[in-house]
Amino acid sequence: MIRSACKHPFIIVLMLLFIPSVVYPAVGDTVLMKGFDLLPNTRQNAVRLVQLALDSCKKLRHPVLVFEKGRYDFWPQYAIEKDYFESNSTDINPKRCAIMVHAFDGLDIDAGGSDFIFHDRMQPFTIDHSKNIAIRNVRIDWDIPLTAQATVIDTGAAFVDIRIDPLQFPFIIEDDKIVFVGEGWKSQLWGMMEFEKSSGLIAPRTGDDGVLGDNWNRYVASVLPSGVIRMNFPFKRKPSIGNTLVLRHSERDHAGIFILGSSRVSLDKITIYHTAGLGVLSQYSSDLSFRGLHVIPNLEKGRVFSGHDDGCHFSNCKGEILVDSCSFRGLMDDPINVHGTAVQVVAMRSDRELVCRFMHHQSVGMDWGFQGDTVGFIDHSTMQTIATGKIAKISFTSLTDFVLSFEQPVPSSLKVKDALENLTWTPSIRIANSLFSVNRARGILVSTPGKVLIENNRFESSGSAILIAGDANQWFESGAVKDVTIRKNTFTDACLTSMYQFCEAIISIEPEIPSLSAARPFHRNIRVEENEFHSFDYPVLYAKSTAGISFINNTITRSTRFEPFHPRKSMLSFVACSNIAVTGNRLIGDVLGKNILLKNTNKKELKSRGLQIVTD
Repeated sequence: MIRSACKHPFIIVLMLLFIPSVVYPAVGDTVLMKGFDLLPNTRQNAVRLVQLALDSCKKLRHPVLVFEKGRYDFWPQYAIEKDYFESNSTDINPKRCAIMVHAFDGLDIDAGGSDFIFHDRMQPFTIDHSKNIAIRNVRIDWDIPLTAQATVIDTGAAFVDIRIDPLQFPFIIEDDKIVFVGEGWKSQLWGMMEFEKSSGLIAPRTGDDGVLGDNWNRYVASVLPSGVIRMNFPFKRKPSIGNTLVLRHSERDHAGIFILGSSRVSLDKITIYHTAGLGVLSQYSSDLSFRGLHVIPNLEKGRVFSGHDDGCHFSNCKGEILVDSCSFRGLMDDPINVHGTAVQVVAMRSDRELVCRFMHHQSVGMDWGFQGDTVGFIDHSTMQTIATGKIAKISFTSLTDFVLSFEQPVPSSLKVKDALENLTWTPSIRIANSLFSVNRARGILVSTPGKVLIENNRFESSGSAILIAGDANQWFESGAVKDVTIRKNTFTDACLTSMYQFCEAIISIEPEIPSLSAARPFHRNIRVEENEFHSFDYPVLYAKSTAGISFINNTITRSTRFEPFHPRKSMLSFVACSNIAVTGNRLIGDVLGKNILLKNTNKKELKSRGLQIVTD
């Protein structure tokens, strides 16, 4: 494990990619895949033989399943099909599970540095209600991925010409639209991202505002004699010739690695080049350790994209989570997201019994709580937790609704449309020595009352590098933070080059609170210390509804690589905050703003030196 305080952890991450994979010595009984007549580089379907090997591992006390290094192919035939309701994913069931680890207590899978190549819509690894599981030394990819890309060849007043590699990204023109076809599926183009050829960055000021402008999907596609695709339409924005367009299609319906109801799971030296949805989704699991996990593009195949959506998603987990010496690049959503799931009260049967509902369509069908769990009762207007209670019984009446019975009466002030969060399933997390490179949206999203430590990382996110949100009205991803330290990180000038949701600053603390008041803080105890910011624009930190926030001993250096564009013109903004400390910071160059905006915040709550104070 790397614990270096090196100011350039991205160098360490890149070095790890080239360390030769080794077969770990067996602690207990070793099972060799070649003993099941599965040899590398044969292109035979590995699914059934791996299942047989896992069945034999169940008979051993300390099984270690070892693959000889090489390429292994996995097709849906013989895959275990099972309904899973996966957080922040589309519920297309059954899921097709290539490697199913179910009801194990102790298992090591060592792929020996192999390439696991998947075909069609599949879930490579599923760890279901198991404990003491380790997976290491594997690279995950698809021959025909569920995302595509193209090169911009030419543009004109009413057209954009692109070239798509038909071998990697087979396509047809159907009803004048670009439709991608794969092994058993086809899906229409619905979104784009533009990556610069020169810098490798997402083209500044594109993001969710659109690469081609409003109404771009009214285009009419045709294939020119040269094989180039012409998209005919008077697009409001034109991409630059030579740049790469990531062409987004298909649903986020299978995770790369799905961890459910499991504990003490370790992922070590794993590279995920592509997924059909979230990279690693951990749901109702505890005590997780990810070291040397890289969700990055397959450069050997000329790709600029990696995962279809998030890199690591921790939904309703608990215990200790470690993410160390990892890297994320080319994702179509956030590299790390840590959150719970709020549900809404839709009926009150008695003073101890509530009918609750999953409000977001990508949370329905999940477990939400268990007997004995502690629940927080949230006033949806103020977002304040007005009391807590313990679950006596939970009974589902549908995929969206369930009845909660409590050991004691619920608060008398609780009403329909208020929300509940499960406080038992909230983790602590340390994210260290990792690279958050060019990805759509943000870098780290974290909403948990557990201890959060983010240190020695490098951020190049196209939106906010770190977002601390909280909501029980729209996304219903709950979680007020109580102890967050962000220290000794480097935030490059690639941060916040485009606008996405919740991008008020490089570090954005933005809970959604309908009835906001400084007397009712949502978040508490956030420390931003000893970091390096290389900012080309004004906003560095934006904080809302936080009690006890410090911005201390940071260095802010002015960059001129990009033109400022952000509507916010204050370096530091505090909205409805209290107990604020801004001291010991160093400004290098003509840093923009050099000011602190206070809104709905009393000046007496701020201890600061050297910066102009602006009130609104």
